[in-house]
Amino acid sequence: MSAQTSRYESDTLPTETVDVVVIGGGAAGLNGALMLARSRRSVVVIDSGTPRNAPAAAMHGFIVLDGTPPPEILNRGRQQVREYGGRIVFGEVATAEPAAPSADGDLRFTVTLADGRTLTARRVLVATGLRDVLPEVPGLAEHWGRSVVHCPYCHGWEVRDESIGILATGPASVHHAWLFRQLTEDLIYFTRGTELDADTRARFAARNIRIIETNVKEVVNDDGGAVAGVRLTDGTFVERRILVVATQMQARTEGLEGLKLPTEDLPDNMGRRFASAMAGTTEIPGVWVAGNATDLTAQVGASAAAGALAGSHINALLAAADTDAALAAVQKTTG
Repeated sequence: MSAQTSRYESDTLPTETVDVVVIGGGAAGLNGALMLARSRRSVVVIDSGTPRNAPAAAMHGFIVLDGTPPPEILNRGRQQVREYGGRIVFGEVATAEPAAPSADGDLRFTVTLADGRTLTARRVLVATGLRDVLPEVPGLAEHWGRSVVHCPYCHGWEVRDESIGILATGPASVHHAWLFRQLTEDLIYFTRGTELDADTRARFAARNIRIIETNVKEVVNDDGGAVAGVRLTDGTFVERRILVVATQMQARTEGLEGLKLPTEDLPDNMGRRFASAMAGTTEIPGVWVAGNATDLTAQVGASAAAGALAGSHINALLAAADTDAALAAVQKTTG
């Protein structure tokens, strides 16, 4: 699930080679760009305007900014990157791939946008985020990010004391049960064909978590369009105001196939991510990845921190490359 935000003013795509292109304009991408721009690196952020948290009314769990609407955070982030000379370009990446190196052997990458524009950069930071894949229950998707939630730290306080139903998708849903039980005494676990062992059932009973094993047919709305509950396959209606799902999280890889970045599956069918190491480094020289594209459970604060770390690491290696090139030029001149 992803939603398009309002289109914003886009900077001009430069024709000259830039130090870094950041693909993705969320918290990780913008904070990485901020670190680079503050180090006087030429940096361009390519942003499609479809952040993961677009449906949410507010962002939570990040000190100082707790309760801030996501669009406000992004608008302020873009403004701050621009204040240091960074550019924010609205567009979708069609292809990204290595290009012929410079005369001195420095890496080069070419990024082509969906409208045909191209950009050449020395390094690439991938911060495309992820896509939440919801279970195919009729009526569920329309409430995503409001009455259908996935994270107790993002939405938990706001749904406290409500009648909550967990629509199980796998082992992660059991973990959800413990966390959301902390927030309400009225919790129902809909197994939806998943298995519960005897120990888990005993623990549920001890915490007064009801279990319903009849499958869920659809989500039912009230007269105002809000979630009223779910209807089971046997026709029974079960009142619930909030539904919790553990989504399958998929890193957004569209247009990045040419970089040949390695990906890996997470256990228990939780999702698929870009593989990365310290500071977001990857197996592909010159390419870093940060935020939800590689850390599927990272919230806004963690994603922003990862972007900052990747940006500083990119700058450090660029500084070393610049020094190597300068030394080679001096040695060539002096013989």
